[in-house]
Formats: sequence, C-alpha cells, structure tokens
Amino acid sequence: MLDAEGLKLLGAGLAAGLGMLGPGIGIGMIGAGAMNALGRNPEARGAILTNMILAIAFAEAVGIYAFIVAILLAIVA
Repeated sequence: MLDAEGLKLLGAGLAAGLGMLGPGIGIGMIGAGAMNALGRNPEARGAILTNMILAIAFAEAVGIYAFIVAILLAIVA
C-alpha cells in the first residue's frame, strides 16, 4: 500500500515530469523553426536568433516553475 509520503513523492515526480514535458517539446519546436527560418533567409540571422532566445527563455521559465512546484510538493506538503 502507498502511504502519504509515497503519494507525496509520486505527485512531485508527476508535477516535475509533466510540467517539463511541454517546455521541452516547445524548445525543440522553436529550435527547428529557427533553423528552418535560417535556411530560408540567412540574412535575417540576428532577428531570428534574438526572437528564438527570447521564446526559449519564456518556455524554460515554465519548466523552472514546474520544478519549483515539484520541490515544494516534495518538501512542504
């Protein structure tokens, strides 16, 4: 049988795993889109790189929030 501690850690693991799945896929799609755009228009490298880094930072922030929630679930709850 699962006790309270085991369920707490299971919830933290699910929160981290599922919470970081979306940003991981999103960052991959952003990188693929940027490489596709660079292949079509190499002269726009600066603008594409700037926008790509900004979008990756926002996606990464969601993953970091999920990680913090998972840590809080594991420690506090």
